[in-house]
Amino acid sequence: MRSLKLTFAALLAMVAIAFVAPGSQAAAGKYVALGDSYTVAVGTKTYDNPDDPCRRGPTSYPRLWAAAHQDVAFVEAACSGATTADVMNTQVGQLTQDTSLVTLQIGGNDVGFVDVLKNCILTADDADCIAGVDAAKAAANSTLSPALSKTYSAVRAAAPSAKVIVVGYPRLYTIGGDCGILGLSDKERSALNSAADTLADIMAARSKEAGFTFLDARPVFDPHTICSGNDEWVTSLEWEKLNESYHPNVEGHRDGYLAALNPLMG
Repeated sequence: MRSLKLTFAALLAMVAIAFVAPGSQAAAGKYVALGDSYTVAVGTKTYDNPDDPCRRGPTSYPRLWAAAHQDVAFVEAACSGATTADVMNTQVGQLTQDTSLVTLQIGGNDVGFVDVLKNCILTADDADCIAGVDAAKAAANSTLSPALSKTYSAVRAAAPSAKVIVVGYPRLYTIGGDCGILGLSDKERSALNSAADTLADIMAARSKEAGFTFLDARPVFDPHTICSGNDEWVTSLEWEKLNESYHPNVEGHRDGYLAALNPLMG
C-alpha cells in the first residue's frame, strides 16, 4: 500500500510539471547592463526616445543579447554620460542578489574623454590636442583607477554570484590608413589611440583584481577602426551630430561587441 501511495504521488508530480502554464517558468537568470554611452545606442542613430538623455535603443549590444536570450530577465541600467559615480549612485542599485550576469562599461567620462576629443577636433594645434590627451591619461591613472576599484567592489557586493564582464573601449583610428591629410593629423590620432590603450590597461588590471572578466575591445575593433579601409564599426566625426561621433555604430555593436561577448556571456 505504501509503495502504491508513493507511485501515485510521483504521478501527481509529473502531471503538475507537465501542465505548468506557458510563460510561468522562472527566468533562467538575470542580466543587468551597466555603463555609459558606449553601452547604449549612441552612434547607432536609432533610439527608443530621442529626447531621453540616456539615449537607449534597440541595436545596442546588451539589447541584442537580451533579445536572443528571452528566457533571461533583463535590466538596462546604463545611461549616456555616466561616470563611475553615476554607476555607484544610480545603477548599482538595480543589481540584486539573484543577478547572474553583468556587463559593465565605464571610465571614459571620468577622464573627460569627450572634451578631449572635441578639443582635438576643434584645434589646429597638434601640441594642444596631445597635451589634452596626456592630461586625460594622467587622470586615468590618478583618479579613474581607484574609482574603478570602488565601483567593481560595489558591483560584487550587490551581485555576489554574478558573472561580471568589464567591457573595454576600442582604439579609434588606423594610423597611416586611408583618411589622407584631412581632419586630424596622425600625431593626434596616435595620441587618441594611446588614451584607449591607457584605459584598457587600467581596466584590465582592476578587473583582474576584482575577479572579473575583461573584454579588450582593441583587437576586436582594430580591423574596423576609422581610416582602416574596411567597414568601419565606429562613427567618424559628424559636424551636424557631434554627440553621435566616435561611438560604435550598428555594426560595431552587433559584429564587434556582441560577437566578442557571446562566448563570454554564454
